[in-house]
Amino acid sequence: MTETPNDRSLKTTVTTLRIVELLRERDGAGVTEIARELDIAPSTAHTHVTTLEAQEYVVKEGDTYHLGLRFLGLGNFVRTRKRKFGKAEHYTNVLSEESERRSIFTVEEHGRGVYVHTAPGKHGVWTQSTVGKRVYLHSTASGKAILANMPRERVREIINRIGLPKETEQTIHDEEALFDELDEIRERGYALNVEEQISGVRAVGAPVMGPDGDVFGALSVAGPSNRMKGEQFDRLTEVLLGIAEELELSIALS
Repeated sequence: MTETPNDRSLKTTVTTLRIVELLRERDGAGVTEIARELDIAPSTAHTHVTTLEAQEYVVKEGDTYHLGLRFLGLGNFVRTRKRKFGKAEHYTNVLSEESERRSIFTVEEHGRGVYVHTAPGKHGVWTQSTVGKRVYLHSTASGKAILANMPRERVREIINRIGLPKETEQTIHDEEALFDELDEIRERGYALNVEEQISGVRAVGAPVMGPDGDVFGALSVAGPSNRMKGEQFDRLTEVLLGIAEELELSIALS
């Protein structure tokens, strides 16, 4: 999280949000750990978590604070706020069933990709839901599919704000090289992630365009690199592109 506010009240809000994020990342933490990790006084950390507890956003188990179920209602509201997200959930599940691989629907928000829907698939390596996970756009198949269908000015804004961090040795971290690949993606209609986010994992992503011609999000399928190649990979790509088109049509007709 970028800390820019100068006003004391705004800094207080930023600290509270950083504590919420830390509790999520650590699956709970005590006052001492929070203070150490965020470089704040223990008394300050205690004030923030007890306030969150009083408002029922966190729960205390022993000396450890955890995020409370009140966030569940907020998250569900966000995920269902747009009717199009509901349609995307259906087609993410269809993609998972037909590809038998982990399938994800991703949207861009504040320059990052956010997993709105995930489905494990019959042969999916990941069984745990990662809904809400925030990822870099330039190192994921769905993210690059989104970037390829954005105005170049918007892509540059994202790069200037977030950069092109390397997640593996295969991650593109050069702006010119990224734009060259985005041109190729736009031409062929799908994006590849060849171990650029996680070593040993390959993915293919396709954009989902809205009726207004703007990119709404992207669908992707992922799996171990040794299973995502040859005729099998070609079939997965064909399935992905077909389902992405079906989702686009469903959105246009709604």
